[in-house]
Amino acid sequence: MEALAALRATHLADVVRVFRSALREHQGAINSLNVYPVPDGDTGTNMALTAESVVAEVEAAGSAPAMADVCRAVAHGSLMGARGNSGVILSQLLRGLVGELSGLEEVGGPGLARALRAASVAADGAVLRPVEGTILSVARAAARGAVALIGQTLPDPPGPDSSDGVRAAGGPDSPGGLHSPDGLHSPDSPGRPAAARAAAGGPPPSLLDVAVAARSAAAEALERTPRQLPVLARAGVVDAGGAGLVVLLDAVLHVVDGRPVGVPPRALHAVVGEDAVALATGEGVAGPDGGIDELRYEVMYLLEADDATMPAFKEVWAGLGDSIVVVGGDGLWNCHIHTDDVGPAIEAALDAGRPRDIRVTDLREQVEEVRWVREGAAHAVAEEPPGPPPRTAVVAVANGEGIARIFRSLGVHHFVPGGQSMNPSTAQILKVVEAQPSPEVVILPNNDNIRPVALQVGELASRPVRVVPTGSIVEGFACLLEYDPEASADDNAAMMAESARRVVAGEVVRAVRDAEGPDGPLRAGDWMGLSRQGIEVVGTTLAEATCALVAKLLQSGHELVTLIEGDGSTAADTRRVTEWLSEQRPDVTVEVHHGGQPLYPYLISIE
Repeated sequence: MEALAALRATHLADVVRVFRSALREHQGAINSLNVYPVPDGDTGTNMALTAESVVAEVEAAGSAPAMADVCRAVAHGSLMGARGNSGVILSQLLRGLVGELSGLEEVGGPGLARALRAASVAADGAVLRPVEGTILSVARAAARGAVALIGQTLPDPPGPDSSDGVRAAGGPDSPGGLHSPDGLHSPDSPGRPAAARAAAGGPPPSLLDVAVAARSAAAEALERTPRQLPVLARAGVVDAGGAGLVVLLDAVLHVVDGRPVGVPPRALHAVVGEDAVALATGEGVAGPDGGIDELRYEVMYLLEADDATMPAFKEVWAGLGDSIVVVGGDGLWNCHIHTDDVGPAIEAALDAGRPRDIRVTDLREQVEEVRWVREGAAHAVAEEPPGPPPRTAVVAVANGEGIARIFRSLGVHHFVPGGQSMNPSTAQILKVVEAQPSPEVVILPNNDNIRPVALQVGELASRPVRVVPTGSIVEGFACLLEYDPEASADDNAAMMAESARRVVAGEVVRAVRDAEGPDGPLRAGDWMGLSRQGIEVVGTTLAEATCALVAKLLQSGHELVTLIEGDGSTAADTRRVTEWLSEQRPDVTVEVHHGGQPLYPYLISIE
C-alpha cells in the first residue's frame, strides 16, 4: 500500500484497534517478560485490558468521528480502564499523545514527533520515582528518535536527579543519550541526516520517516533495558512494558504503510535454568536500588479530587511505597502504588477527595491465582433456583468449583470470581449485584482485601446492599447458617456477621520467600499455618503444619473440625490429618470437603 501522508481521525482509531488486537495476540509473550517491579506475569494482560477500554470508548464515538472526538475517547478510555502499573503508565502515554493531536484534523511527520514527545514527558511526569530500563526509557528513546528529525530536543525527565542529567535510554555512550554529541543521537544514528536537513531548512520529514525513526529508536532502547535494570539481565529478558510500547509503534506503522505487527524478537526468548526458578518464586527480584522488593500489595483506585489537593496526596504516598503512578486531571485521577500499608494508602484518598473502584492485589500470589480466576469466570453467575426470588439474595466472592458447590448448598447462587491476589473491582461486583432479581442483597467478600471494594457497591447499587465482613471462605460458610432468604438485608447482615465471628478459621499456605516466623526464621518452601492473628505454626511438610495448626486452634469446647481441600493437597495428606485428629481428639467430629481453591491446600473451620 502507499504510505499515508497524514493521520486522520479514522486512522488514529485504526491504530488503537490494531494495537488492542496485537496485545491480545502477544499478551502471553509480554507476560512472560514481566519480572519488574514484581514477577506477577500480568503486564501484557494489563496493557491489553487498558487497550480494550480505549477501543470501547472509540467505538462509542461513532463511525465518522472528528479527531477531537477520537482523542477524547482515547484519553477517557485509557484513564478509566487502566489496569496495573503498566496499564496506568500506558494510559498516561496515550493521554499525552492525544493531548497534542486533539486540536488537529490531520497529523503529518512533525505532528507525530511532537505528540510522541508530549507522551514521553507526560509519562515521566506521572511516575514519582522513574526507573531507567523500563517503558519510560523506551518511550523517551522513541520520542528522541522522532523529534531529532524535526530538529528539536526532548527535555530531561523530572525527578530528584534531573539537575545532574538523568541518564536517558542507554546512558552517556548510547544513541539517544543526554550526553551524545548534540543531545539527540550519536553520529551514526539513522536520524542524523534528516535532522541535518531539517536544521538546514529542507522539507519536513514525512509521517513514515518519523514513525520508522521512533520505532527503530524504541527497539534499540528495549534491547538496552537489561543493561540498565539488573533484574532484567538476571532473568535474560527485556522490559515487558517497553515491549508493549514497541507493539504500539508497530501498530502506527501498520496503519501508515501496512507493515506487520509483532513482538520484538528478544521478547520471545525463553527464560531457562535458575532464572526460571527466580521468576516462578519471586526470589531475587530486585527493586530500583538493587535490593529485594518486599512490597506486597498493589493498590489502585480512581480518585475524584480537586487538582490542587494532588501534590499533598502524592507527598503522602511517597512515604508509603514505590511504583507510584498518578495520572489524570480535571478532577479525576487514576492512582497506583505498591505498598505494605493498604489502609493508609486508601485513607490518603479520603483526605484528598472520593476514591472509587478500589482494587487491592497481593503481588506475591498473583501468578498462581490468575489461572484460577479465569477458570472461575465461567461460574460467576449460577443458574437461578426455581420459584420466585428471595427477598434477600447473597453474592459471594470465591474461586474453585468445589467452593462454589458448598456455597450453593448453603443457599448462594451468585458468585464473583476472585480471591486473595486477584481482587475483583467494584464494577465487577456491582454488575453481579445489579443482575439479581431480589430487591435486597448481602455480599460476602470472604477476604479482607476485598472488603473495601465490596463496601463501595452499597453506595452505587440501585437496591439495599449490605456487606458481611467475612475475611475467609470458612467464615463465609459459617455465616450462611444464619441466612434467612425472606429476612431483610439488614437483619441478615447482623445475624450472619455474628455467626462468622463464632467460627475459628485457619489456612495453610506455602512460604514463597525467607521471612521471620513466630518462633524464628522460616524459609521459602516451608508450610505456614495461619489464623486471624497471623502465622501460628511452621512445618516442613503440609501434613505437619496442618496438624500443628489444628492443635493450636482447637479448644476443649470445640466439637467439629472441617477440612476443605484445595490445590496442592493429596489424599495421603488428608488421611494423616484425620488420623492424627482421631488419635488426639476422638471426641471431635471431622468433615472433609473438596473445595479446589488456589494457593491454600487446606482451609480449616473449627466450631
